[in-house]
Amino acid sequence: MQAKPFDPARLAPDVRAVLEAMSQSGAPPLDSLPIAEMREAYKQIGATLGGEALPVGEVRDIQAMGPAGPIPLRLYEPQTLISPGAATVYIHGGGWSLGDLDSHDKVCRRLVHNSGVTLIAVGYRLAPEHPAPAGPDDVVAAIRWLVEHAGEFALDPQRLAVAGDSAGGSLAAVATQQLRDEVPFRAQVLFYPAMDLSSTGWALPSRFENGNVPPLTLDAMHAMSDPFVSDIDPRDPKVSPILASGFDRLPPTLIFSGECDALRDDGRLYRDALQSAGVPVDYVEIPGMVHGFIEMAGVLSTAVGASERAGAFLQQKLS
Repeated sequence: MQAKPFDPARLAPDVRAVLEAMSQSGAPPLDSLPIAEMREAYKQIGATLGGEALPVGEVRDIQAMGPAGPIPLRLYEPQTLISPGAATVYIHGGGWSLGDLDSHDKVCRRLVHNSGVTLIAVGYRLAPEHPAPAGPDDVVAAIRWLVEHAGEFALDPQRLAVAGDSAGGSLAAVATQQLRDEVPFRAQVLFYPAMDLSSTGWALPSRFENGNVPPLTLDAMHAMSDPFVSDIDPRDPKVSPILASGFDRLPPTLIFSGECDALRDDGRLYRDALQSAGVPVDYVEIPGMVHGFIEMAGVLSTAVGASERAGAFLQQKLS
């Protein structure tokens, strides 16, 4: 399927200005780079566009034990703890191949500031070195470890939420599905989640409409996601959570999508699936918005507002 040509006139004015500045910087497309350079360039995008690293009360790196060894975690405490014991587990995006605890530090700090609850970010194994199910298994293992060791961090395992962006939104959804009989999650927040890597997902209308809209073009999606699913059936719910056998008993959910994002329809379809199963869903689709906006709080007021709304949602559900 050939995606439509990119039409900047469809974008919100501030988004168009950001993309024009990125284009004029002379930086090559991420998908044209070797994986090590791609990861460094991705990290620099967040550092440049993410705005201020908001102050928090405490940050410390810890480790969970996973199926292949230690899993790096980063624990953030707010300056003012509104809901003691409650916590959000955050899963970073990056197409299952990019990103780490540092790339999303500003995103996590902002969400901690806006929610007033503890946040634990998870650094999972990445493709191509570690194709699926390594990443999903790490996320599930990290949450199980946090539940088992909750007392060490003054956490209440009955008051947990998950959140994530893009690939991290997919992994957050996988975690709630995999752990629904073990962990009574209070909420999940999914920023433009990637929900279907099967052939059905690649045929969604938003892939055609927005497949040439930067920063997430179809070429970039393939460059990152193809290595992730190299050793697994892309219909497996661990990589395509929209294809799970059921969606009952999942937590109240807040989903953000962008009108001009290739993953727009993933968010719409997961909203519909959850609502059909009786799960309360708040769905926000932002006109003229592209993929990755939550990492652009330094240049997009919409990103600031989305983080504030997510923080208020988490605070309400975790109180």
